[in-house]
Amino acid sequence: MTARGPWPIPFILDPHNLMLDATVSFVVSALLAIMINAEGQAWVSTMLGDVREGAKDRFHFNAFFHLDITGSICYLVAGFGWPKYLDINPDKFKYPELYMVLSRVAGPLANLLMASVAATLVFVMDFLDMDPRVFFMVVGVNVTTAVYSLIPIPPLAASSLITVLLPQDSSLRKFLFFAGPFLIVAIFLFERVTGIGLISPYLNPLVKQIVSFFKK
Repeated sequence: MTARGPWPIPFILDPHNLMLDATVSFVVSALLAIMINAEGQAWVSTMLGDVREGAKDRFHFNAFFHLDITGSICYLVAGFGWPKYLDINPDKFKYPELYMVLSRVAGPLANLLMASVAATLVFVMDFLDMDPRVFFMVVGVNVTTAVYSLIPIPPLAASSLITVLLPQDSSLRKFLFFAGPFLIVAIFLFERVTGIGLISPYLNPLVKQIVSFFKK
């Protein structure tokens, strides 16, 4: 076994060819990516001023409490997804727009940090001639989650650059937050069914480059 791993990156579950080890590794990696993403947002928003007393909904490190139904479906369809929307109060920030963007972007940055840690474990296990497949999957899923967060559609991180410019009571803002998750799933379901790449051909090369960088 080498650090390249036995599975393609990005990894997407194939219902016609489910392998037990790949499926289990993917599910564990997705749960870890969801938890890390949510806790990253919570930690940075707290450090920037949005302090909540007894905020068990933020710092519990239980991936199941962070699960979002649509975000979890997206992991099954496209190999990436998102956690339950984290409530952040921009009124507690010194610079509301900037700090809101930083808080949201902290999620995918935390995924990249997790991928870096997992890549180190892959290297060590590979050196010791041990099977690093699970940790290689952790690398791939976290990098995929981080890169696909560049799509500027709510609730993905890059959408914060758009939504901070819209008033809280804006009809367009409300529509984006309502329809965004379904639009993302619809786009990638269309890709899976038709084989026509709308977004993945542009982001997958970046995913592979970052994974290759972590393997060096």
